[in-house]
Amino acid sequence: MRFSPPPSAPRPAAPVSDPDGVLLVDKPAGMTSSDVVVAVRRMFRLKKVGHGGTLDPAATGLLVLLVGRGTRLSERVMGGDKTYEGVLRLGQATTTQDAEGEPAGGADPSGVTEEALRALIASDFTSDILQLPPMVSALKKDGVPLYKMARRGEEVAREPRLVHVFSFDVAAFGIPDSRIVVRCSKGTYVRTLCHDIGAKLGCGGHLAGLRRTRCGAFRVEDAIPFADLKALPRADFAARLLPLSTLL
Repeated sequence: MRFSPPPSAPRPAAPVSDPDGVLLVDKPAGMTSSDVVVAVRRMFRLKKVGHGGTLDPAATGLLVLLVGRGTRLSERVMGGDKTYEGVLRLGQATTTQDAEGEPAGGADPSGVTEEALRALIASDFTSDILQLPPMVSALKKDGVPLYKMARRGEEVAREPRLVHVFSFDVAAFGIPDSRIVVRCSKGTYVRTLCHDIGAKLGCGGHLAGLRRTRCGAFRVEDAIPFADLKALPRADFAARLLPLSTLL
């Protein structure tokens, strides 16, 4: 008598791997860059998601997310130059150098002319400059982010860093608020530029608003607003990704 072998058990389905690519997101105010990464990972059930350079929670604009094998190429995004649109507010310095901080001294800026502001930017805040990183930043001292030390009321010595400002334009002059457009290298703090300009002018100043419009060759016009991303069907996610070749 011949026996037929029992039917083989069905093989388990292979796990679905993450797609590989670059996702451009227009980040809203109020979210950290890590918040966006976590949300995208959960919404689309992904294993590997990272970003190519942080944006402050109050800032909006282009956040470059890297998915799958793209996470290995984050330095290619972080190392590129960035373009920001912002608001320089004269007359008040703050503890964080932006609108989130407490007042930290200031003076009437009404005597500042457009010519004086443009001349100062051209002489002291364009090309190679040494910039002292702010305490409220993600830089680390002995493994601890500076912003955590700042929350405890601590201030530690920081070394000035060489950064490059390719262009710094006053798009619309006003007192106290002027609209600015800055194209700069990796590691440049636009709020520190505003703080230092206010200090040089003798009236104090801070960054009252910031939007990142460009990271290297990537533009915010090509990014998906985060609200639209939340409504995107999971099946359509991969189609939103740019190929990794855009980073090479």
